[in-house]
Amino acid sequence: MEKKRILYVSQEICPYLPENDLSKISLQLPKKMTEMGHEVRVFMPRFGVINERRHQLHEVIRLSGINIVINDLDMPLIIKVASVPQARMQVYFIDNEELFKRKFTHFDENGEAFADNEHRMIFFCKGVVETVKKLGWAPDVIHCHGWMASFLPTYLRQYYKDDALFANSKIIYSSYSYPYDTVLSGKHIHDILAFDGVNGIPSKDLKKPFVDKLQIIGIGTADAVMKLGRNSDDINAFIEEKNIPVLEFNQESDDLKKIQQFYEEVVSEESLA
Repeated sequence: MEKKRILYVSQEICPYLPENDLSKISLQLPKKMTEMGHEVRVFMPRFGVINERRHQLHEVIRLSGINIVINDLDMPLIIKVASVPQARMQVYFIDNEELFKRKFTHFDENGEAFADNEHRMIFFCKGVVETVKKLGWAPDVIHCHGWMASFLPTYLRQYYKDDALFANSKIIYSSYSYPYDTVLSGKHIHDILAFDGVNGIPSKDLKKPFVDKLQIIGIGTADAVMKLGRNSDDINAFIEEKNIPVLEFNQESDDLKKIQQFYEEVVSEESLA
């Protein structure tokens, strides 16, 4: 496979957050692709629980200063970056004091999902795109990991549809199994999407958007899917109905080169015919 520009967007990456299937593959995959000679950019949210001093995060002034509009609210975007230990790669962090300062990720100390998780996920998705635009870096492959990135494919296909930077980008969405079901209240997401002119998502999927519903939304406008772990029957049925390239990846036994081969299939003209 010739050298590609690969954008990774993930809600969790170790060592910045605890190790799990999602955070491990979100580190291993870009690290491996970098070693194989591809040009890689990696983005995640800068949750307040991340120790900035220990991980040596610092603000990138030239990329910060953009305002992200969420439902008629202007919210400043701060971009931070850190080098991954023992790897030739960096991670960009999407930050906003109001949305990400708290010392938790998705749930409060009582295990309740934050009421503004809708705002946080849309800010994250739009923040990634606006930063990539400022970099002037056109990705060949955009690989989304986690429910927080589930609206990114739809935004790229609708909100950013006229942006030439992403005209030839192929989107892969990775589906996972999660130890929780509900992450959004469903109270604000419809208004946020309507304000941005993003449509086509069934309203029933927004009233009580469970994690599986969000993953189905992510798959809905993606060019391909990578499945990790045991997926629900609803997700499997939707993927089969979509009839797009699918890679079932076993993190314990499969070689990461297998994913590079999958990228090649997705970007090839034959797979898009």
